[in-house]
Amino acid sequence: MSDSSWGAPPPAGQARYWGPTAGGPVQGAAPAGPAYDAPEAQHTRPMPIVPDESAQGGADDRGAARVSGSLFQDEFRSEPASTRTVPAENQNPEPMPDAHQPAPAPQKKSAGRDLSAAIGVGVGLGVVIVASLFVWKAVFVGVIAVAVVVGLWELTSRLRERKGIKAPLAPLAVGGAAMVVAGYVRGAESAWVAMALTALAVLVWRMTESPEGYLKDVTAGVFAAFYVPFLATFVAMMLTAKDGPWRVLVFLLLTVVSDTGAYAVGWRFGRNKLAPRISPGKTREGLLGAVLFAMVAGALCMQFLIDHGTWWQGLLLGLAVAASATLGDLGESMIKRDLGIKDMGTLLPGHGGIMDRLDSLLPTAPVVWLLLVLFVGSA
Repeated sequence: MSDSSWGAPPPAGQARYWGPTAGGPVQGAAPAGPAYDAPEAQHTRPMPIVPDESAQGGADDRGAARVSGSLFQDEFRSEPASTRTVPAENQNPEPMPDAHQPAPAPQKKSAGRDLSAAIGVGVGLGVVIVASLFVWKAVFVGVIAVAVVVGLWELTSRLRERKGIKAPLAPLAVGGAAMVVAGYVRGAESAWVAMALTALAVLVWRMTESPEGYLKDVTAGVFAAFYVPFLATFVAMMLTAKDGPWRVLVFLLLTVVSDTGAYAVGWRFGRNKLAPRISPGKTREGLLGAVLFAMVAGALCMQFLIDHGTWWQGLLLGLAVAASATLGDLGESMIKRDLGIKDMGTLLPGHGGIMDRLDSLLPTAPVVWLLLVLFVGSA
């Protein structure tokens, strides 16, 4: 067949064919040959026109397949693996359920703080306290007063930042320091008088500002005066006894031992939460550890450090300290949870602020003072 037959119309009954030529697709008769004889024509279907990628800006094969329609979907073979386009959501398929996955490494329990810094700061504070306690009592009273003022500053600052409560710091600081000194010099009656005068000063001081929020501000101020300086005054009153430094030392030791026992036992064996809505880290096992450690330490301290003390008194003292220290810790946790903060301050690395160290000491001070007066007297 000559080349001109490509452009002539085919005879009647012969299938038409779309075929490529040097000049592009041309409609014409099927070329001669076994593959295009009339008997075989009925087995062939028209093939779709595939647009040139260079002319279409790099159109993919899938677009060409969609143009052809459903009639030709069974005519195309799968794309080669090297050129197949993979949808984005299938580029990183999930592993098969039975695929071997390495087991995650077990996580170690963490204290949540820098223990080295916490231990270093704790030892430093202990040295300062013990040195001032046994060298000159008045110096230790000054240490209490400074701790009270700093604690009041932290508490009032957090109240202002988180709740917009303006508890006046100036009358609280002056009245708090006066409370501590009055309790040391004149006893519990003078401490109560100083507390009442401090509360009155808070009410008057706040009158110099706008009436808006007056009630909540003075309420927070009176609470702060009672919570920090008044409770701390009982530490100063312990110091007035003849064996006052030893009483204060027993008070500090039992509180620290109670906290340490709660942490050690709770960290190792803690399973059942004590108060999950207030302090999720505390457990019932930790409370039992605090009670056990504090009772043993109390028996030893009362027997060997306090004049006329006995071991069974120490057991009761240790039990009371464990209970009050735990309640004090939960109380400040309640305050911090209400304020939405983790620590009251950042003054002490590894500990937080001063108030974060006074949380269990403050409510324990009146308990120890009272029991020691009942057991061995106040002289």
